[in-house]
Amino acid sequence: MERISWDQYFMAQSHLLALRSTCTRLMVGATIVRDKRIIAGGYNGSVSGSVHCIDDGCYVIDGHCVRTVHAEANALLQCAKFGVATDNADIYVTHFPCLQCTKQLIQSGIRTVYYAEDYHNHEYAIQLFKEAGIRTEKVELDYLAVDTNYQEKAELMKNVLEKLEAVSGNDEEAVLLREQAEKLFLK
Repeated sequence: MERISWDQYFMAQSHLLALRSTCTRLMVGATIVRDKRIIAGGYNGSVSGSVHCIDDGCYVIDGHCVRTVHAEANALLQCAKFGVATDNADIYVTHFPCLQCTKQLIQSGIRTVYYAEDYHNHEYAIQLFKEAGIRTEKVELDYLAVDTNYQEKAELMKNVLEKLEAVSGNDEEAVLLREQAEKLFLK
């Protein structure tokens, strides 16, 4: 069996962190790595002790939720809080950084930004990364999948199975399909 690459491994970590997000608009995770060791992680969520988007809805101003601290910023702040240097580290982010996070990453000494998905890639952010000599590289998860929509899919499958049962009754083929779907989706 072939092991996953380091890039795949760290990007998978960022996708797992994104599952902790409390923002309902976009779940983002970030992992800061130096010398193939994770030094910090973050996800987008509210200020500690404050109300979360999942509880009270997003607080949107000019098209942006201002309630959340971005994943990249949370990871950088974790390093600052615990005295961990970020100079010459890399960051793995589920989505291309916004303009504000781009500036923070540059100022913190990050040398490479790996991202899984394009997301409103701001032209000025791209320019700033180039000017600072920071490499950006897209890393797609092709070894494994982290499904952030599993709850919605399970609910949909539950509804489909209920409809199938109502229509097919005890049809042998339908019963087999229902059993297979329950094993895969409704554990």
